[in-house]
Amino acid sequence: MYIEQIYTGCLAQGAYYIESNGEVAIIDPLREVKHYIEKAQRNNAKIKYIFETHFHADFVSGHLTLAEETGASIIYGPNANPNFNAVIAKDNEVFTLGNITITALHTPGHTMESTTYLLKDENGKDHAIFTGDTLFLGDVGRPDLAQKAADMTQEDLAGILFESLRNRIMPLANDVIVYPAHGAGSACGKHMSKETVGTLGSQKQMNYALRADMTKEEFISEVTEGLLPPPPYFPLNVKMNKEGYDHIDTVIERGTKALSPTQFETLANASGAVILDVRHQSEFIKGHIPRSIFIGIDGGFAPWVGALIADVEQPILLVTPKGREEETVTRLSRVGFDKTLGFLEGGFEAWKAENRETDSLPSISAQEFEKITTTNDTPVFDVRNDTEFGGKHIENAHHTPLSFLNDHLSQFPKEDTFYVHCAGGYRSVIAASILKSRGIHNVVDIAGGFKDIKETTIPLV
Repeated sequence: MYIEQIYTGCLAQGAYYIESNGEVAIIDPLREVKHYIEKAQRNNAKIKYIFETHFHADFVSGHLTLAEETGASIIYGPNANPNFNAVIAKDNEVFTLGNITITALHTPGHTMESTTYLLKDENGKDHAIFTGDTLFLGDVGRPDLAQKAADMTQEDLAGILFESLRNRIMPLANDVIVYPAHGAGSACGKHMSKETVGTLGSQKQMNYALRADMTKEEFISEVTEGLLPPPPYFPLNVKMNKEGYDHIDTVIERGTKALSPTQFETLANASGAVILDVRHQSEFIKGHIPRSIFIGIDGGFAPWVGALIADVEQPILLVTPKGREEETVTRLSRVGFDKTLGFLEGGFEAWKAENRETDSLPSISAQEFEKITTTNDTPVFDVRNDTEFGGKHIENAHHTPLSFLNDHLSQFPKEDTFYVHCAGGYRSVIAASILKSRGIHNVVDIAGGFKDIKETTIPLV
């Protein structure tokens, strides 16, 4: 028996490759499935099953493409209603994989079809659980994502999740390995650990939601407390996972079409495409195409695209570092943004070489900003999240979290200069680019963010 966790940091997502005696199961695969297929071929094994723990909201799964390429069966738990051929497992149904078995344990609450898969080894001993978004390390799945579809409140779903955890998961042995679908950084939970593999025994000791003396009412209160609104692309990803999507090869072929500056500009005007610049923020600051939006490929790329562009049907044109065009299109497709129309051949340098209009972003160091704060009361906007801002921030700073920037546009001055910062300089450039794309050009970035601001004498509270 062989188990591999294939973890994708950008999405904080874990997919799983399980092999026994020449047969393979994949759990919660990523959109691009080539890696799983090639691995099975190298091992002279056949992919037999594709297990889905639920209809994912934060990424588009590769189940349909993988089934098409391999002939493997797609397995969902009870209550699932996909628009394609799939096996809807019964609670406690057992699937044989080589010399091991995988049992479907229906664990609703995060969503009503959520299912945990229990792996028993060659000796029939409980070895591991693949918990999807039902149980994370340090947390449990948020119970608010399915409430509209299920005609339930988040409190109703939290109560169901309580019963699932107590009746189906917690009775298992302490040495059972826990393989969750997500870790720290995912919007699917609140307090997830940076660790990506643990044991059920350790979770019973340290996970607040698994306290032995916890009442159902306490669980509902604590699990629903402090939930931020889910990113707007979540329901669109659920729809794609339930109804289907284009083959990844089709998406990549369409998205990696090389466009000259003239073709790029013509297509941008004709299609209403967002120009997405994924270079490093230092490059974007120095020069970029007017009204383009910066979300750097080397940061938390895909989730920020989902949160800020939101509509997966939005056409996109790319400005990328050389050689990273296919990577960018692939990572966009992971969160359902399949309408990439091509990229600027030669990048921003080609655009500039034709003497086309360009723009730049004023940016100063924290030390320069320190001098400004001693002479006037220029407004500063902090785009970090609530926890970061609550820890410590510049005295009198406005708090405008990047995730909800579009809800704060009226707060920004329309004429007077103002400053934006984040923790290290990535998110503030995203924010500034969005503001500039909306005609707000009186913005200055503070390079280095709060990390550098803390080293100055600027008053903090």
